[in-house]
Amino acid sequence: MATIQRGGSSIYYEVTGTGPAIVLGHSLLCDVEMWRGVAPALAAHHTVINVEARGHRRSTAAAPFTLEDLAADWLAILDREGIDRAVLCGLSMGGMTAIRLALVAPTRVAAMILIDSNGDREEPAKRAQYAAMGAIYRRLGMLRPLARRTATIMLGRTTLARRPGMVDELRAVVANHDRRQIPRALRAVFGRGPILDRLGAIACPTLVLVGDEDRATPVVKSERLASAIPGARLEIVPEVGHLSALEDPAAILARIEPFLADLDG
Repeated sequence: MATIQRGGSSIYYEVTGTGPAIVLGHSLLCDVEMWRGVAPALAAHHTVINVEARGHRRSTAAAPFTLEDLAADWLAILDREGIDRAVLCGLSMGGMTAIRLALVAPTRVAAMILIDSNGDREEPAKRAQYAAMGAIYRRLGMLRPLARRTATIMLGRTTLARRPGMVDELRAVVANHDRRQIPRALRAVFGRGPILDRLGAIACPTLVLVGDEDRATPVVKSERLASAIPGARLEIVPEVGHLSALEDPAAILARIEPFLADLDG
């Protein structure tokens, strides 16, 4: 467990394992525990740096920030840990962060794994919906109806049917955040600009994964993302939604580990 101070904000992260470095970046509204079914397996052969984004749980957001600021946080952590190059593995917001780091510091990125992520601008209707939900959360907290609505966006239909307890689990995770700071993260993600037209410059190996039941970032968004990155490979993961690494970590590992083995080999 470690923290790094940047611009008045404190960024929490965890380092486990040894070997080639891989940075994990979680989704909006989650924390480092989102990777609990993935990180230990990766740490068997890699140095895993699991970053908690600004405004989430133990990481503070002293002022408004952007996805580019989150990418700069990752770069500062790599510098502090003495790591020249790393694989970047991000889900949703974490994937958006990885892309931006790859664009500003390509020599520091060995490869990318982009899960349920997006290179487009947020659609206006969704932006308005999420802003309203964020306003309710900031004022009243994660009420059960709001938790249920959030879960239907973040979790797949199969997960909701087979593991209904994950609604309360997600509600508990969001309740751990500071309601005064999470809105800054919401604005960073939902106010982002489009980036697809810049992705032709990315030269590192890239794996794009997406759940076939992802409502927050439908498959077509990942198809567009993979098409924009030269040589990127797209795989669709069945029976999971937006939080695929939490819903079915074994399925995500089954796709990540061969990709990493090819890099290491």
